[in-house]
Amino acid sequence: MTSHDLIVDGSRGYTLPTIPGKHSDLKSISADTMAEVLNGVYSDRLHKVTIVDCRYPYEFEGGHIRGAVNMFTRDAVNSLLETQTTAGKRHVLIFHCEFSSERGPRMYRHLRSQDRALNQDHYPKLNFPEVYLLHGGYKAFYESHGDLCDPDSYTPMLHLDHCADLRHFRVKSKTWTAGSEKVSSRRHRSRIFPSGLDF
Repeated sequence: MTSHDLIVDGSRGYTLPTIPGKHSDLKSISADTMAEVLNGVYSDRLHKVTIVDCRYPYEFEGGHIRGAVNMFTRDAVNSLLETQTTAGKRHVLIFHCEFSSERGPRMYRHLRSQDRALNQDHYPKLNFPEVYLLHGGYKAFYESHGDLCDPDSYTPMLHLDHCADLRHFRVKSKTWTAGSEKVSSRRHRSRIFPSGLDF
């Protein structure tokens, strides 16, 4: 097993099968693997899975992967680092956005950077050493597994009925992310608190 096959703290191999993706620095899984996670195929190996949907709230409300949490700001993603992780238990994160081309990868990298900063005195320890990106994002997942979405629908970011919402959240997300590169000691709150899928 090479270092490329190990999770980022080097402690063990990846639980889920990965595929080559657009972002070579991030580990990607297919829509079919995501469906297997939801259907409990890996429940004997995973203690908890948190699916992090980085789309804007109107997109999330218009259809999301079952059990996902909506986190579209850095502060919201930072709140994941405040959740308690049990030693020896595998709590994995799966990030995505509409296509997993911009917002999802950006938040994945932000989480990894914050996790490194938080654990800088305990390298290579991380709170979340096993993180994935859903290849193709919500669009690809919905097209092949719409029955695992709540509701069973898909609202694109550029939907004509949500032009004002798009402008609003683009401005807000820029405002909320300004100056939040470093982990803060104050508690961050997300609009929708992370729960995750417990197996």
